[in-house]
Amino acid sequence: MTVTRRTMLGAAVAGGVVAMVPGGAVATALAKSVERWGLYEIALDGPSGGNPFDDVRLTATFESGGRTIAVPGFYDGDGTYRIRFSPGDLGRWTWRTASNVAALDGKTGTMTCVAPAAGNRGPVRMSRDGYHFVYADGTPYRPVGTTSYSWALQSDARCAETLATLKTAPFNKIRMCVFPNVASVATDPFVRTGAGPKDWDPARFDPAYFRRFEDRIRRLGALGIEADVILFHPYDKLRGYSDMKPADDARYLRYIAARFGAFRNVWWAMANEYDLVETKTVADWDRLFQTLVAADPHDRLRSIHNLHVYYDQRKPWITHASIQNGAAVLDDGRVHPHRQFAQKAVIFDEVIYEGNSSKRWAALTGEQLVERFWWGTIGGCYVGHGEVLSAGDNPDVSWLGQGGKLNGTSPARIAFLRKILEDGPLPGIDPIQQFWDYHLGGRDFTYYLKYFGRDTPTEWKVRLPTKAADPHNSFRIDVIDTWNMTVTPVDGVFTMQQLNEYDVHDPARPTVALPGRPYMALRIVKV
Repeated sequence: MTVTRRTMLGAAVAGGVVAMVPGGAVATALAKSVERWGLYEIALDGPSGGNPFDDVRLTATFESGGRTIAVPGFYDGDGTYRIRFSPGDLGRWTWRTASNVAALDGKTGTMTCVAPAAGNRGPVRMSRDGYHFVYADGTPYRPVGTTSYSWALQSDARCAETLATLKTAPFNKIRMCVFPNVASVATDPFVRTGAGPKDWDPARFDPAYFRRFEDRIRRLGALGIEADVILFHPYDKLRGYSDMKPADDARYLRYIAARFGAFRNVWWAMANEYDLVETKTVADWDRLFQTLVAADPHDRLRSIHNLHVYYDQRKPWITHASIQNGAAVLDDGRVHPHRQFAQKAVIFDEVIYEGNSSKRWAALTGEQLVERFWWGTIGGCYVGHGEVLSAGDNPDVSWLGQGGKLNGTSPARIAFLRKILEDGPLPGIDPIQQFWDYHLGGRDFTYYLKYFGRDTPTEWKVRLPTKAADPHNSFRIDVIDTWNMTVTPVDGVFTMQQLNEYDVHDPARPTVALPGRPYMALRIVKV
């Protein structure tokens, strides 16, 4: 078999290892090692006749130290089959293929998983308490996401512009659709059978479409950005990719999991506004999640996004809640119940977008969107960004749909908040005394953020919820202007004493002066 230029370039971009295995031969690896949480790829020659997507079954079993992982393969066109594996354990791994096709069956090989390179912190997982996120190496991860639905399906030039924007933007996660939802350059994930919009074969994928998409995933990974991959959506009834039959849905999910699942920066979003997909019931979504879990040995994060009807986020295949609700983040008192109902981390991925649209879902000012980020933070949850600021004479082109450049005033302020979060407590901000209108988030007795939103107080009475049996600590206080992005330390230390049954204060310094502007916050940190 010839190692094609496409294969070698793909391996280089992935930062992984490609083992090329000619039919009937033992594996000859281009390299013998892969970094932990990197991507190890096996490529095999096999049949191209018939329908390889349905006719050929292929897996490889990887084994190390008594641990075995069965990894599915996929057909990549031109008689090439691939198996992608991301090892989580250091040391020597062996592998063996199994297939119903002799040319693909019984191939063997070895590789060594070595220490990760700088910047490789592994895939994002849930924190131990379930309400926050952490990289596999233990580094905290605070999701600060954005949405650009079909950016990966635009022209190469437009995609390059989007990636250049993301390189300096504050976002470490982006929501992106596999199927187009706006005008796109790439529109055909399946082989076409005719000229009509629904003339395509759900049993035959177009590998070039998916190669293009995974190139975007790789490039996001190089920037340290998580790809929150939206698998279904209700916006393209003309072509009907989200309205396939159950067997076709399952084939698609298995292909996606085999093809993309080894990339450590992939998350699965089963659907955007799932409750608008008229051809699927809740039972169908449950079944699709079970299919995805079974097809994904790498166990990537999983969510589903609503419009009107919340999906039951407590179901075991949901790792974190992805919520659309613009009103829920207008006050921290509306935020924290979502954590309690979900019993896991919550990301308000859509809270209405910064924009100049006539649509009510895309007409926030930058101030309004940033305010939602802060209330979501104080309530112990995470918030996502979106922008519909149309430039020029084409109102249908924006960051939300096609990517490109950011024109809004919110990203710089979101970057400021991200820095505050990254300097904050581990694993993240939790609501504090949320039933009693303290408007505090943080960690009891050690770290607090207090947010005033649109209120314009000129002082704050220094009171923190603490009972007599609790620790009585001393604190330093910073005054934060969340819009003008300034941090002003208050001189001296506040030494807390019991005020009443529920609160402590500093009788020598009962108040902190504030400037009487909106969007102010306080950071109160134990000394």
